[in-house]
Amino acid sequence: MTVLSVNINKVATLRNARGGDVPNLFQVAKDLQEFGAQGITIHPRPDQRHIRYDDVHALPEVVSTELNIEGNPISEFIELVLTVKPTQVTLVPDAADALTSNAGWNTIQHKDYLKTIIKKFKDVGIRTSIFLEPDVSMVEGAKEVGTDRIELYTEAYAKKYTNSPEKAIEPYVKAAEKAVELGLGINAGHDLSLDNINYFSKHIPNLLEVSIGHALICVSLYLGFENVIPMYLQRLKF
Repeated sequence: MTVLSVNINKVATLRNARGGDVPNLFQVAKDLQEFGAQGITIHPRPDQRHIRYDDVHALPEVVSTELNIEGNPISEFIELVLTVKPTQVTLVPDAADALTSNAGWNTIQHKDYLKTIIKKFKDVGIRTSIFLEPDVSMVEGAKEVGTDRIELYTEAYAKKYTNSPEKAIEPYVKAAEKAVELGLGINAGHDLSLDNINYFSKHIPNLLEVSIGHALICVSLYLGFENVIPMYLQRLKF
C-alpha cells in the first residue's frame, strides 16, 4: 500500500498568522499519525514563512512514523537536514521567493551538483528523493545522480485530470515504468486530492509514497482530520 505523508506547512501558516501557538503544530502532527497518516512532510523555506527552523529541530520528538523534509539544498538547508537526520530528504529546486514548488530538477544539467548533495545525505543514512517532471530522460538522469527515489511533480496531472484522465496520466506512467526499470523508488505530490488520487495510484506502478498538504488541509476544514485521513487511505487502496 502507498504511504500517505501529510504536509503540515499550511498548519504552520495558520499558526504564524497570529504569532502564537494555535494551532499547535506538534499536536497536529501527533494527531495526524494517530488518525492514520504514515508520515509527516515539511518544507522549510529560507524566509520561514510557515515551517520554522526551530520547528524542524523539534518535530522528531513527536514524529513516530516517517519524517520527510523537502527543500532547495542551499547551505542552511543542508546543515539543517544533516543535523535532524529525517527518514527522507526530498530535494526541490524552488526559488527562495517561490509561492510553492513549480518545477522539477533538470537531472542532466545539474548532474554533478545533485550527485554531490545526495552523497552527503546518503553517507549519514538519510533516504534521498528528488522532485521531477514526468520526463523519461529526467528519470534516467536521476539514476545517474544516485538518488534512492524520485517524486513525480503532479500539478500537470491534476490540471488535466478532469477533462481527460487517460491523457493526464500517460506521461506519469511512462516515467514510473522507467523508474521501476532503473530500480528507483517512486513518490508523488502536488495538487493530488480526494478527487484524483485513486486514479493516479491505480495506474502508477510501485508508488511508494504520496505527500499531500494543501488539498488535505482544505477539505479537513469541513470534515476534520480524523475523517479525512481514512478517506485518503481508502483511495490509495487498489
